[in-house]
Amino acid sequence: MRSELIFGALTHISNRYQLCQLASKATRKLHKPNTRLQDTMNDVLVRFRENSPAAAAPVRQEPISIPQHPQRRAA
Repeated sequence: MRSELIFGALTHISNRYQLCQLASKATRKLHKPNTRLQDTMNDVLVRFRENSPAAAAPVRQEPISIPQHPQRRAA
């Protein structure tokens, strides 16, 4: 049952909103064409139950610098 999978995933993530956000992002990335979306979602929840998804997420230490371009002017 999916409710058992959700409660299992909540052992690693205490915030339900964050669980929904992470599960939807992971489902979009892991979904394969010609498979059921429900099966992909269940697979994601099983993975969340086994491992903490927050520990697998990369953390950026350095800010990304955006190069500044000179402002264009109309002719």
